[in-house]
Amino acid sequence: MSKPTKKGKLGYSFDDFLKAEGRYEESTNQAVKRVIAFQLAASMKEQHLTKVAFAKKLQTSRSQLDRLLDPENTNVTLDSLTRAAKAIGRVLQLELR
Repeated sequence: MSKPTKKGKLGYSFDDFLKAEGRYEESTNQAVKRVIAFQLAASMKEQHLTKVAFAKKLQTSRSQLDRLLDPENTNVTLDSLTRAAKAIGRVLQLELR
């Protein structure tokens, strides 16, 4: 007869694993940037905005916009993200937990 297993957590969470590997902050930053890039691209699509038109709204170059929309590029300033959000009628919201 086998023992009944307890319901609940088994082992480490993925967050615990990333922390143990020293990659939690890097992974979190990259995940946040991917979400924001995805939301910007989705809003552009909803509003039928081309990259050229969006870059004009931001008063920047298309290559700068490509860096902003690149989900792998985490070297984007808060100012750039705020201006991009405003240009598509959104607000960038950050919080500390």
